[in-house]
Amino acid sequence: MKIFSAAQIHACDAYTIHARGITSLALMEQAAIGCMEWIAAHLPKDTLFVVVCGCGNNGGDGLAVTRLLHHAGYGVKAFLLRFSETLSPDCAANLEKLQKDHPDLIEILQPETFITDIPANIIVIDAILGTGLSRPVEGWVAKFINQLNSLPNRRIAVDIPSGMPADNIPDKDAVVMQVSDTLSFQFYKRTFLHPETGVYAGKIHLIDLGLEQTFIKGTHTQYHTIDHEKVKSMYRPRTPFSHKGTYGHALIIGGSYGKIGAITLSAKAALRAGAGLVTALLPQCGYEVVQTAVPEVMCLTSGEKHIGEIADWKKNQAIGIGPGLDTNTVTVKAFADFIDECKQPVVIDADALNILAKHNELLARIPPGSVLTPHPKEFSRIFGESVNSMMELEHARTQAMRYNIFIVLKGHHTAVVTPEGECWYNMTGNAGMATGGAGDVLTGIITGLIAQGYDGGDAAMLGVYLHGLAGDKAAEKSSMEAMIAGDIIDNLGHAFASLKNLTS
Repeated sequence: MKIFSAAQIHACDAYTIHARGITSLALMEQAAIGCMEWIAAHLPKDTLFVVVCGCGNNGGDGLAVTRLLHHAGYGVKAFLLRFSETLSPDCAANLEKLQKDHPDLIEILQPETFITDIPANIIVIDAILGTGLSRPVEGWVAKFINQLNSLPNRRIAVDIPSGMPADNIPDKDAVVMQVSDTLSFQFYKRTFLHPETGVYAGKIHLIDLGLEQTFIKGTHTQYHTIDHEKVKSMYRPRTPFSHKGTYGHALIIGGSYGKIGAITLSAKAALRAGAGLVTALLPQCGYEVVQTAVPEVMCLTSGEKHIGEIADWKKNQAIGIGPGLDTNTVTVKAFADFIDECKQPVVIDADALNILAKHNELLARIPPGSVLTPHPKEFSRIFGESVNSMMELEHARTQAMRYNIFIVLKGHHTAVVTPEGECWYNMTGNAGMATGGAGDVLTGIITGLIAQGYDGGDAAMLGVYLHGLAGDKAAEKSSMEAMIAGDIIDNLGHAFASLKNLTS
């Protein structure tokens, strides 16, 4: 799914209005109907609501929702914050309709007026400020939002939480409504997918307005989500007349004394991701561990406690390096020599990234099309600090284009950045995956997919989706708190089964 800027969303609305010969007020009514239908599907009829509305189109949405909820049998009352002398035309039209038909359902609040004593069982619907926000919230409106945030009441936002920009991360002291659910119209906003702002938006529920596909398909954006539609277009089911050679040979390079578990997890994940053959190159101290823990994996050894040389790699269709590798001096030389000689794309993670951070001159020698999988701290050690996660992602886009590589920037919505500067946010996964070894599993999955013939970009996108989906399956079974990295591997089969359901 494409992610549009606020300006592009506004243009999409305008295009739809023109193409269909409808009014903007009719489109607003459709949005309100979508919100009301979501509420009716998720909340019982005895639920009570307070709808807080602004003077713009977001306020108009809230006023229309108020009227529709009343007609559906819900107890509801709207409050319009009169922070502007003028209302948007559609907000004014919905206010007039509500005042004419149900004057007892609307109260206009003058500046420095607040709502007090809202019973805790009443749900607050936030429709104060929408995507047209151009500056931080100040004055009375800021105090009003802070007062609502201090209450125990559940809050639901219409389209976007008030005070949240759609396209950038505000200052840390910016005032933003904190909600449990956001009913977003048609598209995700980028700020929903970043930790600084996403925490305010709660669960995101897309309300389909049926906006014109001609505009959506024809309008370019660098930002997308990795969702089931994208995955369906990439996934390659196995064919009946195939053999292990059909699905490639993956080599996982890593491990050191005390960190053999990392390469064990990564090698096992490569197998579970479907690679026909997997070899682990590791120091001698881990040989028996891997051979015992994952008998399906073949082993090569180099060095006693740390890898001293990387050889015999040319026969492999895919190479992943870094899990448990360590940054021992002899290993750093082995890695540098390998990078100098290797011409095929490589998946680079963990200690291999730490080596790059300490020896930045190696960046320019990374084979084109390689996949780097840093978490934010690893990324900043290599490429430098950023002021927030969105700027960090923009920096990743620059570096991916500069070095002709894919960067998998790990997080709650792991982002895959391509050498063309595209950014794909993953929509699977959960907080239970914040556990040691989860990144090693992802390295194995991506390497295993490349072994099967997926290019680096498709392997990265499909890999993060499967990784997150397997984590979701694991959380369903044993909770997020109890999840360990091995649970992600154990649930990869269920994740693949879900892909088959999508493509059948």
